[in-house]
Amino acid sequence: MTMLDLAKEWFRYAKSDLHTAVHMFYDVDPQETEVSCYHSHQCAEKSLKAYLFAKGTAPPHTHDLVELNHLCTAQKTDFSTMRQCCVSLNPYGVLVRYPNELAVDDTVTKHAIENAKELFEFCEKLINDIIRAADSGSK
Repeated sequence: MTMLDLAKEWFRYAKSDLHTAVHMFYDVDPQETEVSCYHSHQCAEKSLKAYLFAKGTAPPHTHDLVELNHLCTAQKTDFSTMRQCCVSLNPYGVLVRYPNELAVDDTVTKHAIENAKELFEFCEKLINDIIRAADSGSK
């Protein structure tokens, strides 16, 4: 499997996490705010890792979105605009999965989903540009 194939696969998983975050918040009763925040983090993590794979760099085994954003920013400085999304989503990778560690409400959850979607769409455009360039270069 090529690095670009890995990028596509990681990005497919990121999309699934975003769909899960949205579904568990907007479509179920009672809302699953913690699950939505967790999957928002997962979407961001997998989007960043997909970008790194697309650039030919194997990402480290970490859940730290700030670290991943730093690595992406080293590849493309535009990622610095996504730093605050990463900072905001970072606590939801671990703490939100356990009772009494991190309280979330509707407002926090909506914000987490919005941040994940913003980062996902940012990465999607860049990854698609890389894929198009690779496809046109192979013809």
